[in-house]
Amino acid sequence: MRAHPTPAVRISGLRYRWPGSAQDCLAIDALQLGAGERVFLRGPSGSGKTTLLSLVGGVILPQAGTVEVGGQALGALSAGARDRFRADHVGFVFQLFNLLPWLSARDNILLACRFAPQRRARIAAAGSTPAAEAARLAARLDLGVELLERPATQLSVGQQQRVAAARALIGRPGLVVADEPTSALDADRQQTFIDLLLDECAAVGAALLFVSHDQRLAAHFDRVLDLGALVRAGLAAEDAR
Repeated sequence: MRAHPTPAVRISGLRYRWPGSAQDCLAIDALQLGAGERVFLRGPSGSGKTTLLSLVGGVILPQAGTVEVGGQALGALSAGARDRFRADHVGFVFQLFNLLPWLSARDNILLACRFAPQRRARIAAAGSTPAAEAARLAARLDLGVELLERPATQLSVGQQQRVAAARALIGRPGLVVADEPTSALDADRQQTFIDLLLDECAAVGAALLFVSHDQRLAAHFDRVLDLGALVRAGLAAEDAR
């Protein structure tokens, strides 16, 4: 009998409230992302999307319930171990990109490998090096050699975005999390970026959890999750108990 792959994300009985608050801002009874699945997460401002991404990344922990990434329960790890696990297994594309301005585009991409030995090991197992993998990803994302040498501050918004995507993808993390990464782009650039991100995630077998307010992008994904509906169902179930 063929074994099912370990889910990229599994959430059970999650309850989270901000310090000082008397009310849960997130209540999710069950949520799962399959290995390699591409999921579009929607919800209005203030619905907890970025909070959920922080929980999935192990940046914060819930007051109740479990969050597993690649089969690892994040709450079972110390803060330092969670940081190391996140570096090895989760690639983030942030809304504001979070590139280091004094580094070149190439070094910003390679930064993801510096503190992630398992990313480096996966690259080596594929018979490559971090530098060669950075060049491969850059070429797929239409970042020429000359652009790779430029400081991040000399890149256009679209180029910075592609550097951020390459940084997230290098070393084949099992999960890529993207938080409103297309908000600063026009429609044509949005489409190009989405195509590139989806293609590369598929090429490396990474699951993708993508947050956006732009409903037009949802059609590109395997599944759409409405965070507001998930939380309402969780709170209703809690009230019924």
